[in-house]
Amino acid sequence: MGNYLGAIKNWVELQNQHRSVFCVVDLHALTVPQDPKTFREKILSIAKIYLAAGIDPEKSIIFIQSHVKEHAELCWILNTISRIPELERMTQFKEKAERHKKDLNMGLFDYPVLMAADILLYKTNAVPVGEDQLPHLEETRHLARKFNSTFAPVFKIPEPLLSKTPRLMGLDADQKMSKSRGNAIFLSDSKDDVARKIKTAITDSGKEIVYDLENKPAVSNLLMMYHLFSGESIKDIEEKYQGKGYMEFKNDLAEVVNNFLNPIREARDEFAKDKDYLALVLKQGTEKAAEESEKVMKEARKAMRYDYSKIFH
Repeated sequence: MGNYLGAIKNWVELQNQHRSVFCVVDLHALTVPQDPKTFREKILSIAKIYLAAGIDPEKSIIFIQSHVKEHAELCWILNTISRIPELERMTQFKEKAERHKKDLNMGLFDYPVLMAADILLYKTNAVPVGEDQLPHLEETRHLARKFNSTFAPVFKIPEPLLSKTPRLMGLDADQKMSKSRGNAIFLSDSKDDVARKIKTAITDSGKEIVYDLENKPAVSNLLMMYHLFSGESIKDIEEKYQGKGYMEFKNDLAEVVNNFLNPIREARDEFAKDKDYLALVLKQGTEKAAEESEKVMKEARKAMRYDYSKIFH
């Protein structure tokens, strides 16, 4: 849900103003163990959510990352100009390395380089990101400049498009809403799942339902959630629950969230029924993405003066 508010909601608006490319990043997902039986369904579930949330395949390219081989190829080329100390300084790598010491792998370390390849392959001018992704985007910009100066000016230097949506913390009110931290509400959650999760969300001492980040960060986060999904001002919400308890507030918040998610759930279920349409969207998206990315890779190979794709021609 945090990803929807901070990213997907903005993507839907941006596709009306920009040529947009949306990628289901299954290669990135391999940095943690995946169950082969459910991984395919997870990939398709994300594609269905993109469509259900309003990403229009007539306006945008939607595809699965691993189906366009140039992503892996450019990642490897960028690896040759990436420097280990720079990647070691990535904040997200340091945080995940601390949490997942036993599962630390090269894919996690190399995550920003693959992200750079994802971006640079499409001559990208702007990337919608949250503040936490700015270091990764800056690494992308650095690699683009380095390649251009070392070989030839192939890649554009992308600019960040920061989300205007306030950062939504997880239900533990400790970290941002994240799948890996187990503090998130998913767009695929049922009504009962949403109600159960919000019921168990962390609150603060006292009974007042007021927005006070310093003294009541957990309640403030839930108020922000209520505001973002209902459209009501925080002041009006505070007045509505003056003298009322946390349980009533949480029950109403669950209803607000579910009312917002219902149209997305219904659309997702429709796309799930029409498997032929989903397959067509991803097939056409893959073809468009492959066509664009291969053109850029040809430029990159030419710039390196080594077109290894034609070594036997």
